[in-house]
Amino acid sequence: MKMFKRLGLLLLLLILLGVGCSMALSKKMPMAIDENADALANKMLSSLNKDAWDTLAYLQWEFFRGEHKYLWDKQANIANIQWKDNEVIMDLNTLEAKVMQDGQVVTKDADKIREKAWSYWCNDSFWMFAPFKVFDEGVERTVVASDEAPYALKVSYESGGVTPGDAYVWLLDEDYIPYAWRMYVQILPVKGLYTGWSNYKSIGGALLAIDHGSKIMNLQMKNVKGGDTIDSIDAKSSSFQIN
Repeated sequence: MKMFKRLGLLLLLLILLGVGCSMALSKKMPMAIDENADALANKMLSSLNKDAWDTLAYLQWEFFRGEHKYLWDKQANIANIQWKDNEVIMDLNTLEAKVMQDGQVVTKDADKIREKAWSYWCNDSFWMFAPFKVFDEGVERTVVASDEAPYALKVSYESGGVTPGDAYVWLLDEDYIPYAWRMYVQILPVKGLYTGWSNYKSIGGALLAIDHGSKIMNLQMKNVKGGDTIDSIDAKSSSFQIN
C-alpha cells in the first residue's frame, strides 16, 4: 500500500511539474492593436507573391520525415496522399476519394483510411502554405503588439480543418515576409510556442518556406516542386483520377 501511495505521489509531482513547466514556457497572447489587419495580411501575401500562388497549377512535397507524400492538382483541387502502403486520391472539395493499398483499390476500412488522409492533409498542407490561408472562410485577423518583430498578425481559425479554434501569431520582417509564428493551439500544452519559417523557395514564383524550426523541433519540407504543368512534379494524369 505504501508503494502505491509513493507512486501516486510521484505521479502527482510529475503532473504538477509538467503543468509548471508549461506555464513557465508559455507566452501570453499579445494585445490587439486598433489597426487594419486585412491591410497587413495583404502586404504579407503580396510579399509572398499571392498572384503567382493563385495561378500555380501543381505542387508536390514530402513531410513528417518524408513519410507523408503529396501531389496536388491545385486548380482541380485534387490531392494524391501517400504514406506507408496507402495511397488516397481525394477531391478536397467533396472529400470523395479512391483508397488504395499496395496499388490495389480497397473497400475494407476505406473510410478510416480516407479520414486519416484528410487529417494528414489538413495538418501537413497547413505547414506547407499556411500564409496563403489567412483569408479562408472562418478566419479572423488581428494586428497585435510585438516586441520581437516589426509587424505581428494574429490569425484565428474559428472553423474548418480538424482543429478549429487554433490561433497563430505571424511575426513579419520589415518586408512583411513571415519569419516565424507563435502557436496558440489546443494540442500543445505550451502556448505561444515559437517556430521559425525560413529557407524560402520560389515555386512558380510563389515563395514557400521549406524549414520550420524551434528549440524543441525541426520540421522540414522535402522534394518540394511545382509549376504550370504536370511535368513539373513527379506525377502523371492517373495520379489524380478518382473514378
